Amino acid sequence: MKCKITRNAAKKLSEILAQEEDKDLKLRVYVTHSHGSHAHYGLALDKPTDNDEVVSTDKEIDVVLAKDNEFLDGVVVDYLYVPEEGFVITNPSKGNHGDH
Repeated sequence: MKCKITRNAAKKLSEILAQEEDKDLKLRVYVTHSHGSHAHYGLALDKPTDNDEVVSTDKEIDVVLAKDNEFLDGVVVDYLYVPEEGFVITNPSKGNHGDH
């Protein structure tokens, strides 16, 4: 599985992870719901299970993804400052570009 974290997201995530007392927690990207050919995503700090794959990114942040969910393969985690500040998760490889 693949996951990309942008520079802006890595900066914010590194700050969040540095404040966390439990250093075993990793970033989890999950599907909140899916319909048709695309999904909507969420973020959490969590520990991997046997049903997960831990993906190392080039930003030195490990990401936990559920092995059995094809919508998670190829996700991109970004952090935008406008129009609203916050994380945005898309999956361009599945045709999801965050357009709604």
